Amino acid sequence: MANVEQVQPGKGPSLVIQIAMLMAVTVAAIGMGWMSGDYLKAAQGPDVVPPATATEAKHTEGAKPEGGGAHGAAAASTLVALAPITTNLASPADMWIRLEVSVVYDAPQPPALAEQIQQDLMAYVRTLKMHQIEGASGYQHLKADLEERAAIRGGGHVKQVLIRTLLLE
Repeated sequence: MANVEQVQPGKGPSLVIQIAMLMAVTVAAIGMGWMSGDYLKAAQGPDVVPPATATEAKHTEGAKPEGGGAHGAAAASTLVALAPITTNLASPADMWIRLEVSVVYDAPQPPALAEQIQQDLMAYVRTLKMHQIEGASGYQHLKADLEERAAIRGGGHVKQVLIRTLLLE
């Protein structure tokens, strides 16, 4: 027969060493998470404007936000939430789309401009076909087209179009 080493039960690292190793791995994981978060915050840079809620957008309509310091460029912009766009697509005709967007102006603009931009975007969305907006590249093309139309209609005052909701049914 083969020689079999006899292992005595209970032999191995003690419970204290196991707990110490578990604590060391936990502390290392927390430290790496903390460092990753700091790195990602620093990579964002000061140019990122935090998204505003709908109530904040209503309060900032037509009013210039106050601020200064490092966020001087972001403080000069105005975020306006447009009315939701609900319409059917060009093809297939029974496909409906609901699109909620916000527009970032470089300076406060009259509310009539936001209505004109909303109407222009709705006219554009009605011409879309389903295959044009499928996938990630379709979404990017849609966003670029919306920003281009808003910039043209806004007379160059529109800095960015933020898509808050895109729902297809």
